[in-house]
Amino acid sequence: MTAIEAIILGAVQGLTEFLPVSSSGHLQIAKALLGVRIEENLAFDVTLHAATVLSTLVVLWPEVKRLLFGLFSRRFNDEQAYVLKIVVSMIPIGIVGFALKDHIDALLDSPRILTVVGAMLLLTSVLLAFAYYARPRLKETISCRDAFIIGIAQAVAAMPGLSRSGSTIATGLLLGNNKGAVAQFSFLMVLAPILGEMLLTVAKGEVAFDSIGVAPMACGFLTAFVVGCAACKFMIGIVKRGKLIWFAAYCAVAGVVSIICNIF
Repeated sequence: MTAIEAIILGAVQGLTEFLPVSSSGHLQIAKALLGVRIEENLAFDVTLHAATVLSTLVVLWPEVKRLLFGLFSRRFNDEQAYVLKIVVSMIPIGIVGFALKDHIDALLDSPRILTVVGAMLLLTSVLLAFAYYARPRLKETISCRDAFIIGIAQAVAAMPGLSRSGSTIATGLLLGNNKGAVAQFSFLMVLAPILGEMLLTVAKGEVAFDSIGVAPMACGFLTAFVVGCAACKFMIGIVKRGKLIWFAAYCAVAGVVSIICNIF
């Protein structure tokens, strides 16, 4: 893999990690279009995910800092309640990760992966459209019950092509939660699962970086980080303005194209 290819893939990861269009699905599509064959595919993907985690921390640092300081208070406070909801939201993805991770990883190597990605992009489109047109009664705060349901949406989005941010944000909006609060919760709730998966993968010795090269890896990481910072800020604004229908239309088109490309 060349540095240019790494930059392109990094940009795709950084952009689509936060936009409701599925980063895993678009990364697979981009690799297929570029004709990239990466021996250490997992190592490269882990590196790109690390970059987007870092971009989330940078963009949402004021909120992350507030939660960290509040977490160590002796009295139960709003920050501890928020962290508790994040923990509750992690339960479904934890179960799926332990039970189905090997099956999902195997699916990524399937010759029909683009068909799967296309079908899941179409499902993402339907979810975003429902969230756009639904008019539920609005709530001021996300409850523990809603946090768990949003967590289930995140677990289902482990399927390649089904957008994690799209699924969690759409689910939160359908439950009647505040737009800005849902976007922020969606981006914060994924930090611990991604970091946990990365550490577990490295601890198992499944990640090696020898054949990719330092330059392509660094280019991919930096690009994913810079683009991720911009995309995170952009997406929070988009959700607040309620413009998800445009992403629904895009996912529908991308899904159809992905399926057609795999068939022909």
